[in-house]
Amino acid sequence: MAKTDMSDIERYILVGVALNGYDREEASLDELAMLLDTAGGEAVLKVVQNLDRFDPQTYIGKGKAEEVKNCVDMYEATGIICDDELSPVQIRNLTDILGCKVIDRTILILDIFAAHASTNEGKIQVEMAQLKYRFSHLQGLGKSLSRQGGGIGTRGPGETKLETDRRRLQKRISALSHQISDMKRVRETMRKKRDNEGIPVLAIVGYTNAGKSTLLNRLTGASVLAEDKLFATLDPTTRYCRLPQGQHILFTDTVGFIHKLPHNLVDAFKSTLEEAGYADILLHVVDGSDPEFELHMTTVYETLDELDIRGKKVITVFNKSDKYEQDSGIGYYLKDERAQKCVRISALSGKGIDELLEVIGDVVRDGYVLKKMMFSYDQVAQLERLKRTAQIVSQKYLEDGISVEVFIKED
Repeated sequence: MAKTDMSDIERYILVGVALNGYDREEASLDELAMLLDTAGGEAVLKVVQNLDRFDPQTYIGKGKAEEVKNCVDMYEATGIICDDELSPVQIRNLTDILGCKVIDRTILILDIFAAHASTNEGKIQVEMAQLKYRFSHLQGLGKSLSRQGGGIGTRGPGETKLETDRRRLQKRISALSHQISDMKRVRETMRKKRDNEGIPVLAIVGYTNAGKSTLLNRLTGASVLAEDKLFATLDPTTRYCRLPQGQHILFTDTVGFIHKLPHNLVDAFKSTLEEAGYADILLHVVDGSDPEFELHMTTVYETLDELDIRGKKVITVFNKSDKYEQDSGIGYYLKDERAQKCVRISALSGKGIDELLEVIGDVVRDGYVLKKMMFSYDQVAQLERLKRTAQIVSQKYLEDGISVEVFIKED
């Protein structure tokens, strides 16, 4: 059998800084390696430098940079990826010392988003984030931009965009801003239509690769791509679901969150992420099998706070129970103090889904009131519409019409 040609796979050394003895940098580099795998590259070495603060000239210090240069030669690496966003000066100086490609966590994440955006809206939002990043880094990079070459970190608008002047970048950013504003108006129109229907909306939020798409597929029969990779799906999806109590609800998926999520990306995807702000309930999906689940939960809530999404009812779903229940030590600590309810499930196997639907029904019904209503027989269409937005408790056919008892929103 012929051997697979691996020569076209980019090999990178991952470099991070542990500030003031920060003990989670190793885990952060593990996540960076997963991001690189998603982008189609390979991590060949991880290097952690302990510092009190980032070196303003080289990120890791000149001496450490010289050590990394030796590692680049030893491992025949394509370049290095730093675990934080670098300044133009840091990129230029590291490139001069190492003589290879230097990219940072932000560029890598933007590259993955560029590769995974499939809708026009997603592509525009990604390009906007990339151009804002490049605009902020244009001055001071000089020749190092032209050294980047092809491969990881260059997808999206294209390499020629890196060499355009400020005026052209500003013009393109302005044009994209108008398109994003138009898309926001379309979203607002769709949102008003849903509000008029009175159907409760649940926004699925969570750390990337927590299983949001798998759960959406399980609950609604959707066919959203679900892979064991970070940011496997990017474009949001909205689907109807009927609860066991008979009530219709809407699930809307959102972009996965991640530690050190680039601010430009949050800004570009704000119109999409704001869907969570208009939802009645947040369905917070957590990978309960991940030892870093508490840090991931904190990252999600910090991102929601940054988007000014507060005061929502939260149902936290600890997913992948088929993994963490094998380790009672992890399962014992699964809790979320900010949630109204917590449920343990496996979206992959379906375990716990019935309980989750019951919990969703209970939380949705909280804030509803019991009402008696009468419909004449020529108002059957209105009654059918009511059944989509309320839970029918009883229904009686009388001589002068249909009498129903329903749980319905107070407003």
